[in-house]
Amino acid sequence: MLFKFPTASQAREDEVTPKDLFLSRRSLIASGAAALALGGLPMGGRSALAAAIEAPTTIKPADQKFDPTTPKKSATTYNNFYEFGTGKSDPSENADTLQTRPWEVAIGGEVARPMTIGIEDLLKFPMEERIYRLRCVEGWSMVIPWIGFPLAELLKRAEPTGNAKYVAFQTLNDPKQMPGLRSWVLGWPYVEGLRMDEAMQPLAILAVGMYGEEMPKQNGAPIRLVVPWKYGFKSIKSIVKITLVDRQPPTAWNKSQPSEYGFYSNVNPEVDHPRWSQATERRVGEFSRRKTLPFNGYGEEVASLYAGMDLKTYF
Repeated sequence: MLFKFPTASQAREDEVTPKDLFLSRRSLIASGAAALALGGLPMGGRSALAAAIEAPTTIKPADQKFDPTTPKKSATTYNNFYEFGTGKSDPSENADTLQTRPWEVAIGGEVARPMTIGIEDLLKFPMEERIYRLRCVEGWSMVIPWIGFPLAELLKRAEPTGNAKYVAFQTLNDPKQMPGLRSWVLGWPYVEGLRMDEAMQPLAILAVGMYGEEMPKQNGAPIRLVVPWKYGFKSIKSIVKITLVDRQPPTAWNKSQPSEYGFYSNVNPEVDHPRWSQATERRVGEFSRRKTLPFNGYGEEVASLYAGMDLKTYF
């Protein structure tokens, strides 16, 4: 099953991905399909993910420039995941304590069918590979090939009621597994939220893998949100709870520093962080800075969600 988005920012994977990486993914998909046909793939971990990937849908950068994928090593060793420490290398060094099996996500609130669904059942959703840019509020960015499925597909199964206006998310909160929770850098557990129409936008995905493999623990295993037109901290990691609510939910960084982090947190180069400009960004692995694109370059798909809103006020 494929989800197609016929917009001007759509392209084939080979138009935005280096040739050697493109060919290696095709080999991975072909070998996974062959093994599945022979009944040789276990239904869990990397093999289940490889078997689930179909012909990828990729999103070409809106500025029409060739945008190479960030090297896997950089994407998995330069992270923000404060539950494992505040240093950029802390998550990759400390996240081995995270236990990703068994894992369940509870879905409730304003829904007709509340449910708790395990990660193995989530892996049965039709998967796609999406190459998305992710821009950090600190001024750096990456281009990552994510594996996942639209958030909307999971929400639909819970049958939202007419009172569902927002979607609230919560990260695992276990100090035994997450040593960073022993600090008071944020109010735990980590929580985030989207407006309902944002959550149903097809670009918003729940990712279970990256670079053709299972999601690394330091990047939010076993399941995380990816909302590419918003700053990275909106893409909450290691999700255990999704609640549909009738009013705007609290979010971790907005609770901690409301003057610096708004609820919407759309990438907007015209709204500076109080301590630095957001007009430019540095792609990890590059020395020069580049111009920050409104909505991180996905304005064609999402700008209509905010028609009539003052995005300097609702930052």
